[in-house]
Parts: sequence; C-alpha cells; structure tokens
Amino acid sequence: MKRSIFLAAVAALASTSALAQSSVTIYGRFNASVENQKSEGSDSIWALQNSSSRIGFKGTEDLGGGLTAGFQLEHGFSVDTGDATHGGQFWARQSEVYVGSKTAGTLRLGNFTSEAYYATADYVSMHNHDTGTSADALYAYVGRNINKLGYRSPEFSGFTFDAAVSLNETSPAGERSHDLAVNYTAGPLHVGAGYERFGDANQFAISALYEMGAFTVGGYLQRDKNGWAPNAGSRTNVRLVGMYTMGVGELHANFGRAGEYGNIANSDATQFTLGYNHKLSKQTKVYAFFTKVNDDSGLYTGGDFRSIALGVRHNF
Repeated sequence: MKRSIFLAAVAALASTSALAQSSVTIYGRFNASVENQKSEGSDSIWALQNSSSRIGFKGTEDLGGGLTAGFQLEHGFSVDTGDATHGGQFWARQSEVYVGSKTAGTLRLGNFTSEAYYATADYVSMHNHDTGTSADALYAYVGRNINKLGYRSPEFSGFTFDAAVSLNETSPAGERSHDLAVNYTAGPLHVGAGYERFGDANQFAISALYEMGAFTVGGYLQRDKNGWAPNAGSRTNVRLVGMYTMGVGELHANFGRAGEYGNIANSDATQFTLGYNHKLSKQTKVYAFFTKVNDDSGLYTGGDFRSIALGVRHNF
C-alpha cells in the first residue's frame, strides 16, 4: 500500500511538472466599422466592414536545455456575417509548428506571412494595423504563405534576421518563393528591411520609425517588379506616416504614392488616410477615419475609392 501511494505521488508530481512547462493561449481580435463607401462609377453605400477579425491558439513547451517547441493556429472570419475569410480555409491566416532556442534561433514550418511585410509595410501602418479599407492599398506583396520553411535568428545587439522559402509542391509554375527580413531597434529608432521573390515578381523595401515623445514619424520606400501584374515592369512606392498621442487618444495621418509601372499606362496612384483612435482600455478602442485612393488605371482598388468610417476593435 505504501509503495502504491508513493508511485501515485511521483506520477502526480511528474504530471504537474509537465503541465508547468507547457502553456496554451487563446487570443483574438474583433474589428468592425460602419462606413460610407464610394467606388468609382457607383453610388455611395453604407456598409458594415470587417477588418481582419480572427481567433487563434498558440502554445509552447519547455523541452529542457534551453530548447522550446511550439505552435500557432489562426482563423480569420467576418464579424458582420460570421463567414470564414481567406477563401473559407479555416487556418489560412497561420498554421505553423516550430522548435528553437534563444541562442540558436527558431526553425519554423507551415503557413505564415512573410516577415518582409511585417518589417516594412505592416510596421509603419500604425492606424488600425493595416486592415480594412484604410489598409495600405499600394504595397506590393509577392510572397507565398503556404508550404514554408523558415528561420528566425536570436537578437544580436538590437538586430534580428528572418529567412523563409515556400516550397514548390503546390506552386502552379513549380516556383519557390523566398523572403528575407532584417529588423533593428535602438531605443526610439526602429528600422526594417525586407525582400521577396516569386517567379518573375520581386520587391525590396526599407522602413523606419522614430519616436519623439508624443510624436512618432516614419515611412517606407519600396521598389518592385511585376508586383501587381505580370509583365507590368518596375515602379517605386513610397509611404509617409505620423502619429500624435494625446493621453488615450491617437491622431494618425499617412500618405502613399506609387509610381507608374513601365508597361501599364496611368498606373501611378495615391492614398491618403486621416484617423483617430480612442483607447477605452488596453484591449478595446473606438476609431474613426477618412481614406481616399486615387487609382486612374484601376490596378489597385478598381478605380478611385473613398471611405468614412467609425469602428470598434477589441483584442483578447
């Protein structure tokens, strides 16, 4: 009897230890706005606009010796209809497994967004996290998210490095995509650079943000080839951003200009956004914005577009 009690106690302690070394987190974002939208050639409409709402699960396990394993699953859905986004694929936003350490870096396998995008366009699009109708309409994203093998380096004196290849098992042309990203942070200065290539399309961008008390200013410069259409040629895309913080309020402004592609007439375009965020808590904010895209060729938004919006975003 004593032996049985002892073995049961050891098993219970081992189970408790295992649970202490593993964790799973449920997280998500609900983001919706009421908008008056006007597209070229159409009457204005009132719309309930979903902005990249999602629910996700992520977990880690301490393997010992400084080694960690983990996973992340993320599902996108529309708040206004309840439908799945991303073509109805359930885990299309992200589905990856990884293993790594703080000293050797992390090996990633699965489906995940290019770190070149996060280092540049996403990082400087501070208003509404580059989602919905106020999202950056001009940035050229040429990477593939699926069938990816990636590596993330440890931090070295403020620098981090990411590299990934999307294998060609489901690529229509049998092409692999490649993306690279470098980030550097030194106090109030944040700098990023990213490169992507897939087939005949490629893009390179650099970004910077600088925090000066209540003010944050920054932008990115992108050069791409065939980023928005096959045989389009090359163009330069620039975006400038600014934010002024007033307690729980944030005033945002950004302006983007895409140059003309060499093989598409009148393909230059501009976008201007003015927005205000008001934080009700660490998880919830209300916001308003005006955004306008001038798109004569119809390459980016199908023609000129504008929206006036009032929304709510809740993170959990």
